[in-house]
Amino acid sequence: MKFAIFGFLFCLLVVSEATKVQQCENGPPLQDGQITISGCDKPPCRLRKKNTAHASFTFSPTEDIPKLSNTVFAQIVGIPFPFIGVDGTNACNQVYEADGETKASCPLKSGQKYVYKNKFDILDIYPRLKLVVHWALTAPGNKDILCFEVPARITN
Repeated sequence: MKFAIFGFLFCLLVVSEATKVQQCENGPPLQDGQITISGCDKPPCRLRKKNTAHASFTFSPTEDIPKLSNTVFAQIVGIPFPFIGVDGTNACNQVYEADGETKASCPLKSGQKYVYKNKFDILDIYPRLKLVVHWALTAPGNKDILCFEVPARITN
């Protein structure tokens, strides 16, 4: 139950201005303005209970991608907790063409610009705590196409 709560809480990040995030240790380079989490231009991102967070990422694969999945977990005191219902799910359903409106589908083409969009409710039952959200869009063979981490806190 706690794992599911952590997953949804993180995802409550809403789209507005670009969010300053950290590139994953072995992840591909990130560009300024590539990640947007609603209501969060700088960390820690405040995830307010009883709200919905929106996340938007732009990316351009360097090779054709047949499938894409979400790798999402919260690190709490250094321990990873998968976001149940998000981690391991098909990310192709949340991918759009560069205009951000036209639905794209896998396979994704090398060099083409895409926009990933997702939203999550921050439920009132989630505990108030600090965490680090790890989010990656992962291709077959565990190859991260995009990967970032951002400190967050769940608040009232």
